[in-house]
Amino acid sequence: MKCLIISDSHGSEDELQEVIERHRSTVDAIFHCGDSELKHSSPILHDTYPVQGNVDIPGEFPEDRAEDVKGTRVYITHGHLYNIKMTHVPLSYRAEEKGARMALFGHSHVPTAFEDNGVIFVNPGSLMQPRSRPEQTYALAFFEANGEAQIRFLERKSGEELIDLRQSFPANE
Repeated sequence: MKCLIISDSHGSEDELQEVIERHRSTVDAIFHCGDSELKHSSPILHDTYPVQGNVDIPGEFPEDRAEDVKGTRVYITHGHLYNIKMTHVPLSYRAEEKGARMALFGHSHVPTAFEDNGVIFVNPGSLMQPRSRPEQTYALAFFEANGEAQIRFLERKSGEELIDLRQSFPANE
């Protein structure tokens, strides 16, 4: 399974569309972790799984969702309702409730990937307003048939991988 993970594009339609089109034909799913500032009817979000961010139009998207992609359960939320800037624990509980192997979130604009209790947590950073580093980022997640996973972070303009952020995770036992 391979998926594209985007967050915090903050109304930047051309940039968002460019990243989606760059990867659309090579991924199994496209997730937007909120703060797109677009309407649900936007053609840019066609065939994607968006969630509601704290600056999105209220009620435009679901607050969270769980999707099964090629046998991998993915939980998606923006993170603001889980106090994600302070701790990942409430999000961890929710991901466990949903039976997720991967939990996707945004809100902090900081790209990160880590594993806790068998769940891989991924924040792709911000497509337009980065914090903690200068690059505007998004992520690709790869899950092998044996359950091993790799998260790669890419720079928005070039699509080049930021090697220092790459994370690999063994299969769950």
